[in-house]
Amino acid sequence: MTEQDFGRVAVLFGGCSAERDISLQSGQAVLEALRQCGVDAHPFDTGERPLAALADEQFDRAYIALHGRFGEDGTVQGALELMRIPYTGSGVMASALAMDKWRTKLLWQAVGVDSPRSILLTEHSDFEKVAQTLGLPLIVKPAREGSTIGLSKINRVEDVAAAYHLAAEHDALVLAEEYIAGTELTAAILGDTALPLVRIEVAGELYDYEAKYLSDATRYFCPCGLPEEQISLIQTQAIQAYQTLGCEGWGRIDLILSQDGRFYFLEANTSPGMTSHSLVPMAAKAAGIDFKELVLRILSLSHVG
Repeated sequence: MTEQDFGRVAVLFGGCSAERDISLQSGQAVLEALRQCGVDAHPFDTGERPLAALADEQFDRAYIALHGRFGEDGTVQGALELMRIPYTGSGVMASALAMDKWRTKLLWQAVGVDSPRSILLTEHSDFEKVAQTLGLPLIVKPAREGSTIGLSKINRVEDVAAAYHLAAEHDALVLAEEYIAGTELTAAILGDTALPLVRIEVAGELYDYEAKYLSDATRYFCPCGLPEEQISLIQTQAIQAYQTLGCEGWGRIDLILSQDGRFYFLEANTSPGMTSHSLVPMAAKAAGIDFKELVLRILSLSHVG
């Protein structure tokens, strides 16, 4: 497929989720790369323009650089399918499932993919019992947000309630999760292939929003430095985790390698970041794929509903 075969391409970015700022950065990077490759690409901020304009302006394809709700959760995907516009990334069902960390865990557990133990919280939960069940420290987070927005690491039982209320400001579905001490890893997937793993070292306790997007102290290693046999096993299970949700096109699976050598899958991202700090471009580069080739490959893998 040549650049001209893609037709008129809308790069969807911005939106109205809590991750808007990151999406603006991702979208601008993708837009520039596509244009440099000769693709007829145009910016389209879904937070400022109605989606109906995509049909009115006769776009042939959409590159989704949206993150979080109303972009990564199946809603935009469904609208694009109704308009018969092919789009990048996973379809409606997989996008919705991957955005919901609780239901992602349920599916992974059903096929034997390890994930940290978790409990759904409500304002009526017995927070002391939750802490006893999962142990301390533990993680409290919104089940349907990205970029660690609303996430807290809790070391004391008396702090669980406050962490719940913070997370509930972002989502009615709140998850308490067992904290696994270990090494942060991520597995980028392009098509049906797992790219080289990225190992992440943070200066603080958590790989949170600041560590991901703002801090220059966060360090990334790709190649990750693990034994090849272990890398191969993680990549194989990452693809299983990805395909169990029905994901396609491209994505990223985040996991923790515990101190005893076990690995636990945390979440799936169906529209990962494409900023200067982003992990998929880093993994692609280690595989010999530069940024422009990466965005072209992602576009060529567009989902047709």
